[in-house]
Amino acid sequence: MEAAREVFAAQGVDAPLGAVARRAGVGMATLYRRFPTRSALVTAAYDGQLSACATALDEALADPDAGHGLYHLLETACVTLVTDRGFDTVFMTGFPEALDRRRERTRAQEALSVLVRRARETGRLREDFEPSDITLLLVAVSGLAGRPREVAVPAARRLLTYLFQSFQARPPARPGPLPPAPPVDPAGFGALDPMNEGPSSGLGG
Repeated sequence: MEAAREVFAAQGVDAPLGAVARRAGVGMATLYRRFPTRSALVTAAYDGQLSACATALDEALADPDAGHGLYHLLETACVTLVTDRGFDTVFMTGFPEALDRRRERTRAQEALSVLVRRARETGRLREDFEPSDITLLLVAVSGLAGRPREVAVPAARRLLTYLFQSFQARPPARPGPLPPAPPVDPAGFGALDPMNEGPSSGLGG
């Protein structure tokens, strides 16, 4: 499974299965005996991460401060999205050809609705905030997937933090500091440009 996760993280879930077999040091025949379809392989590779997301959601629901719980849940999701291109596809689209997890997805949607309602009722979120706004946030953050980790992770945390501050019902007069900015050239932002694969990446230093 480690070989599949590494290849999918780098190339996405549509990566050639031959690349997975080579990384695992096995032949294609062996790979197909264990996983007859791409769907079976993706399911096995990401089952643990999807279960971890479910656990993180349970922890958020158990947090007495719904706003705090929601923020840390989203932080976990955002960091995972931008560091694993395969998980980005599985998480954002459900990769329906591979993962028959409709029951889990329905439960997650219901739990998020509860979490958002609690945060609104306690004044941590503005009253017109909807669970679907979480999807918009995650879509925005997922655009960082495939960038260098040293750029994608701080950029995702920074984007999440200032968006989340705008979602608050009563934004603080002096908001807390944002996470550090990603190491990109402010004149070019080359490291954030997926079309920029040359040596001038825009990374600081």
